[in-house]
Amino acid sequence: MTKIGYARVSTIDQDCEIQQQRLKAEGCVIVRAEKISGASRDGRTELATIIEFLREGDELIVTRLDRLGRDTRDVLNIVHECEQRGAFVTILDPHVSTRGEMGHVILTVLGMVAQMERRFIKERQKEGIARARSAGVYKGGKVRLDHTLIQKLHREGVGVSAIARAAKCSRMQVYRVLARLPSRLA
Repeated sequence: MTKIGYARVSTIDQDCEIQQQRLKAEGCVIVRAEKISGASRDGRTELATIIEFLREGDELIVTRLDRLGRDTRDVLNIVHECEQRGAFVTILDPHVSTRGEMGHVILTVLGMVAQMERRFIKERQKEGIARARSAGVYKGGKVRLDHTLIQKLHREGVGVSAIARAAKCSRMQVYRVLARLPSRLA
């Protein structure tokens, strides 16, 4: 049985170090980490690699449920894929494991609560933005990508991987910026 840890943060500004340390302290011999949103599984290559690597009796460990996914269906699909390989999933905070039937019930309930909480947060955020706009104090979110740099490098014929390295972002983010360009510029 191998314990495999998965750490995830949503943005490149955040750090996985605390999660990685906790997973190693739990006995994980392998810890994979990535900086990508948990809203969907698209682009989560480290998670896909872990699931593909899992063998009978292995254990996938994450620090919190929202590190695995934010959508109940997505979390349950991940758990199902792990179980198809004969592996277990363990959440450290609160401690829940799929080793027993009760773990499945608790994970489902926690997933539903997390999804509901995420909806509430988004609603409160929208309300706050609307109030700030009406008060004339909303300036918008922080620009995280240098769109001008990405477009410039693209026009110069630089490849997507090299652009991503130069802009300190993922290739998927480069593709998204380029997809928004008018067709005459792309």
